[in-house]
Amino acid sequence: MESYYLDWANLLLRWVHVITAIAWIGSSFYFVFLDSSLVKPVSKELQDLGVGGELWAVHGGGFYNPQKYTVAPKVVPDHLHWFYWESYSTWLSGFALFTVSYLWSAGAYLIDKSLMDWSSGAAISVALSFLLVFWIVYSLICHLFGQRRNGDGIVGILVFIVVCFASWLACHWFAGRAAFLLVGAMIATAMSANVFFCIIPGQRITVKELREGRPVDPIHGQRAKQRSVHNTYFTLPVLFAMLSNHYSFTYTAQHNWIVLVAMMLAGALIRQFFVTRHGYKLGRNPHPWPYAMVGVAVIVGAIVWMQPSPGAVVASGPASTSVASASGAAGPSVKEVQKVLEQRCTMCHGPTLQMKGVRLDSLEGLKQHAQLVYQQAVVTRVMPMNNATGITDAERALIGQWFLAGASTE
Repeated sequence: MESYYLDWANLLLRWVHVITAIAWIGSSFYFVFLDSSLVKPVSKELQDLGVGGELWAVHGGGFYNPQKYTVAPKVVPDHLHWFYWESYSTWLSGFALFTVSYLWSAGAYLIDKSLMDWSSGAAISVALSFLLVFWIVYSLICHLFGQRRNGDGIVGILVFIVVCFASWLACHWFAGRAAFLLVGAMIATAMSANVFFCIIPGQRITVKELREGRPVDPIHGQRAKQRSVHNTYFTLPVLFAMLSNHYSFTYTAQHNWIVLVAMMLAGALIRQFFVTRHGYKLGRNPHPWPYAMVGVAVIVGAIVWMQPSPGAVVASGPASTSVASASGAAGPSVKEVQKVLEQRCTMCHGPTLQMKGVRLDSLEGLKQHAQLVYQQAVVTRVMPMNNATGITDAERALIGQWFLAGASTE
């Protein structure tokens, strides 16, 4: 019964997390586009008001004219819309989902004993420390180098090095699926912390100075803008890390940390293309196509590098050549399959525990879930989780042969 309620919690939290993430990323992308597309107003009246840039747009049958003030308007209206609940809600729902999905069952989802044989408590503590330590190191880099001349480049290089090291460490300490998600959560935590500790406090100080009639210190706006720009480059790498748990060929690769770093780098480069293309349209910078081309080249390189050798058992996709060739032939008996499942699967899908509501210790249950068993154990190779029970390639092939021959339970 516990697993049933955990599944519902997982589903509902994932739903909320996706909705809030869409709201946060959508507003972030819009404001990056807006900031890159502003042009100096022609109207003398707007210039006198302190408007540094404006944009005319048409959407949904109406015309819009958003304006940005160089520092701040001379008079701050009583009602201001603050963009922060999208960020906070995304992080809170994401952390709750991470807790339900990984920390609650750390022994099954977080720990790979072939990498690190530690207790659940130790694994959870180290995993949580990734979130805190990365934020501290990242924030320190920004404080030390962010305000220097060419500081953005220095910050970018140093943060990339830290992310590479953290990815290597996570993939050598935790199960691959959890490691990818942990690195994504680590960066996402820094994104939300940027909003909570830097962007919103800086904006509150600016608003307070304006309302009290004091001179506005532009440093707060500059720091907020810098962290906001960092967040937009973090977005696509985080999304890849979060989505990768559905594609086991990424996190089960021999050098999975390189796969993770390469794909996150590709995402950041492609995001750079979209950020700077608006400036290109206004003649502010060269065409950004090299960023997109390099990003795509990195992805293609990863695909070519990771492609399996002919005849190998392939994770995610068609089953291995040896399995697929068995289609239509007389497959193994159901008793042979049951013997494998009894050794490798029924401790989590048997009379005592039925994870995901799946029970495989009876012919009726095996018949009902035959396709799911084939998909999870043979095609994607996701199960058993982290291969905790040591299922072999030969046993996976046997299950595949049985299914492709008709999945007979006679």
